[in-house]
Amino acid sequence: MPNPHLSILVVDDAKFSSAMIGRTLSLAGYQDLRFASSAAEAIKLLDERPASVLLADWLMPEMNGLELTVQVRQFDEMSHHYTYVILLTGKEGDSVLSEAFDSGVDDFISKAAMNEQLVPRVFAADRLCNTLQRLLLENRMLTENIVSLEKRNLIDPLTGLGNSRYLHQKMLDSLRQVESCGGALCYLLIGLQDMPALPQHSGETFYNDLLKNVARRLQQLVRPLDVLVRLDDSHFALITLLSDLHECAPSSFKRLHEGLNLKAFKTSEGFISLKASISLVGLDARGLPCTPEQIIAHAERLLPESHSSGRVTALRLPLAN
Repeated sequence: MPNPHLSILVVDDAKFSSAMIGRTLSLAGYQDLRFASSAAEAIKLLDERPASVLLADWLMPEMNGLELTVQVRQFDEMSHHYTYVILLTGKEGDSVLSEAFDSGVDDFISKAAMNEQLVPRVFAADRLCNTLQRLLLENRMLTENIVSLEKRNLIDPLTGLGNSRYLHQKMLDSLRQVESCGGALCYLLIGLQDMPALPQHSGETFYNDLLKNVARRLQQLVRPLDVLVRLDDSHFALITLLSDLHECAPSSFKRLHEGLNLKAFKTSEGFISLKASISLVGLDARGLPCTPEQIIAHAERLLPESHSSGRVTALRLPLAN
């Protein structure tokens, strides 16, 4: 049975299409339906009250469905909420799927098969929404519990990530794994160039909220088993284990670099864009013995080059003679 109180927002610049979708969903038992004729109007409605499911036309004037999805994901970051996004499209092909999913779309419905696909796809979204919201709540509660524990020697209380001591511990574990099992270790130092000046202009509360937003964005961009830490007010770090040293290259972390630099962060004072620099140091068993301090120092020396060039800078150990 459908959840009649599932919040659904329909975004379509064609009134006839919106009316048809609304009538179909009403007959299926859904009662909480809202409608927007443009992406801008949809954003205003979501700002007033989040939706569980967003049904949006891909092709709309001024802002299309993919651009709307990107903004919705920024809202989700701020509100600890997840909006299930379904695009309505007449496009076909694998490239279309890839483009949609890369932008954060969860599903899409072919306009040619709207009558057959609409209600089953919304039913599926309905089932997933409860699970997604429960997981988000559990994750938030878990983070709050971790912060409340007296483990400040390993956990950053602001973001719930590890701190520098935790980084050192995990770096030693990772080096031992590379030595015994092979593979490669890649350490990334992430510097936020604009952060030091922000507290003077915007206040500590805004500054802390922005740091938490950055932490959430990073968690979305990295793999679940990667080690992500906050070092200080303008630096984060990442340890990732790879199968081969050749994977420890700037191209492997393009999505991470673009995710920080090309997408603004939604804050109480509007959208804020940050300039993030990334340096990376990689090594496999040939680079051993090596200490965490040496790896970290190499990354720190590389970071100014990343600042000036706007690119990910990389170094592989051992250094060539």
